[in-house]
Amino acid sequence: MGLRLDRKRQLTTPPVDNPELVGWYEAGPSPGEAGTAVVVGHLDTATGPAVFAGLGDLRPGRHVEARRADGRTAVYTVDAVRTYDKARFPSQEVYGARKRPELRLITCGGVYDRKTGYRSNVVVFAHLTQTREPARHA
Repeated sequence: MGLRLDRKRQLTTPPVDNPELVGWYEAGPSPGEAGTAVVVGHLDTATGPAVFAGLGDLRPGRHVEARRADGRTAVYTVDAVRTYDKARFPSQEVYGARKRPELRLITCGGVYDRKTGYRSNVVVFAHLTQTREPARHA
């Protein structure tokens, strides 16, 4: 689903009632285009693990695939996985413009507080290594 910035100029998240849904920052590049495509998903919800539950376990060299609206699949290779305190989130490092196609996968992480939620964000940094065309059926 498409995501935008809220009134505080912070990226919104997908609805909590659909824990398998991811959101893409639609004002930025889409996956596979030059620049930094940003995708956000929940770590967990009150009902259990969500779509990005294993995000912090990714390691450099692993592949992440993003299916595009045109049917192609953008394949990214993970460069790094970092955790940042929300109070000191490095927006330019995470969201800043890049010349090559890159991907950021973002979810919550770190210590959880029942009143304020998670204190950190887990960010996966990856770069495009392949674009696959859709399978052709005979």
